Amino acid sequence: MTTGSTAADRPTSVPLTEAPMRQARNSAAFWIATGRARGHEVIRRRGFVAVDGDERAGLRILIQESDLDPGELAELSGLSERARRAARPVNAEDPFSSTDLSHLGMRSWRMPVMLRGPGPVGEPELDVIRVRRAEDLQAAERIVIEGFELAGFEPYRPGELFPTALIEQPGVDVFVALRDGVAAGACVSVVDDGIGSHYWVGTSPAFRSSGVGRAVMLGSLAHLADLPVTLTASKLGRPLYESLGYTVAAPSTWWASAPATPSR
Repeated sequence: MTTGSTAADRPTSVPLTEAPMRQARNSAAFWIATGRARGHEVIRRRGFVAVDGDERAGLRILIQESDLDPGELAELSGLSERARRAARPVNAEDPFSSTDLSHLGMRSWRMPVMLRGPGPVGEPELDVIRVRRAEDLQAAERIVIEGFELAGFEPYRPGELFPTALIEQPGVDVFVALRDGVAAGACVSVVDDGIGSHYWVGTSPAFRSSGVGRAVMLGSLAHLADLPVTLTASKLGRPLYESLGYTVAAPSTWWASAPATPSR
C-alpha cells in the first residue's frame, strides 16, 4: 500500500470516469492487507489480485483492469475451480463490469461505484472511536458478521474476520459507533495512493434505522475530508451515501459461488 504521499501529491479531485479504477486499486489494497493479516496467500497479476484463504474465508478476486488477457482469465478460472472443488467460497469484484465469469457457474449482481470529492464532513451525533483495543476490534467484527449475515464466519472465532494485525497495516482503520456506550455500528476505511474508501459499513441488527450507519460514516470520514473517497454501495446503503455527498459513477459487477452478502 502506498500511503506515504504528501498533501501536494494527493489528487484534489477525481473524475467520475476514473472512479472504477480507483475503487479497484483501493479494494485490492484492502484485501492484500487483509490477506497478509490473516496469513493467506496473495497473488498479484496485471489484471487481477487474488487472496487465497482457508475454508471459511475462501478465495477473493479483485479485477484490476478492464481487459484481462487469455492467460490471466485462465489462471483466474483455475484458482476459482480449485477453490470450489475444495468447497471454499469464491467471491469476485469487477468495478469495470467487463469480465464475464458466468462459465464458472457463479451468480452475479451489480452495485454502483460511488465517489465523494474532498470537502467538509459533519459531526456524528454518536460517539465514534478509531479502534485500538482488541475488545473494540472484536466488537466491530461481531457487528459486521451479524449485520451482513456472514454465515461462513459462524460459529464466531475472535480475530478471524478482523485479525489484530489488520489495524497494524498502513492506511487501514476500523471504526466503531457507540450508542449509550454500546457498540452499535462499524466500518473499515482504507487510504491508498491518496484515495480513501470504505468497507464493511454495518449496523448491529438491534440498532438499525437509528442513525448508527450515518454516525459511523461521518466519524470515519473525518480523517478523509481532504481526499477523494470511493465505495461500492448496496441498494439500502445508496441513499445514505448520496446524502453524504457521494455520486454514482458506474456499475460494479460482483460474482459469488454461493449465496453471500456483498461486503459493502
